[in-house]
Amino acid sequence: MQKLLLTIDKISTQVGQAFAWLIFALTLMITWEVISRYAFDNPHPWAFDVMSMMYGSLFMMAGAYTLSKNGHVRGDVLYGFFTPRLQAGLDLALYIIFFIPGIVALAWAGYEFAGESWAISEHSNITADGPPVYPFKTIIPIAGFLLLLQGLVEIVRCVVCLQTGEWPDRGDDVDEVDVEKLKEMVHVKDEDIAKLDAYVVGDKGAHK
Repeated sequence: MQKLLLTIDKISTQVGQAFAWLIFALTLMITWEVISRYAFDNPHPWAFDVMSMMYGSLFMMAGAYTLSKNGHVRGDVLYGFFTPRLQAGLDLALYIIFFIPGIVALAWAGYEFAGESWAISEHSNITADGPPVYPFKTIIPIAGFLLLLQGLVEIVRCVVCLQTGEWPDRGDDVDEVDVEKLKEMVHVKDEDIAKLDAYVVGDKGAHK
């Protein structure tokens, strides 16, 4: 079971990391458009539409990735003081009552939304001869499906935590630097750091 959970975590992570490159592409495109508009007086009417679709795709496809890392915003003021079992019970109730119905509705509505867009070969009407939007709208049901799949994984984690009293492990990914873990990796102790500080301070004092 744990292997299956980590496999789905890995899928969510890889999809999120792949779409994260849109940040780089979006930065380049905005820079190019600003230079083209103000330096060469040659703005592109479709640029705004494309930028919006790129950002929207990034935002939607990062949902499952963020959920797999337990990164969505929650009221941690009280939640962090609860026992793992109480946390799991609250999460499980919220997933069943709110998350699953909401995401199923998103995926289903997005599927119909995208289907209608493909049927009419829809293009943006913000500007004349706007770019096609049906590929972008296809992202909606895909993102909904991935988010639903990751949500089911989180429900299983809640059930496991209710049974064992501990949260199951999650897949590794880039995190903020943990100083204590970094010390363990390089085999450095607080006493060593203190000795180095004393040596550096003493050495500076000797050269005054």
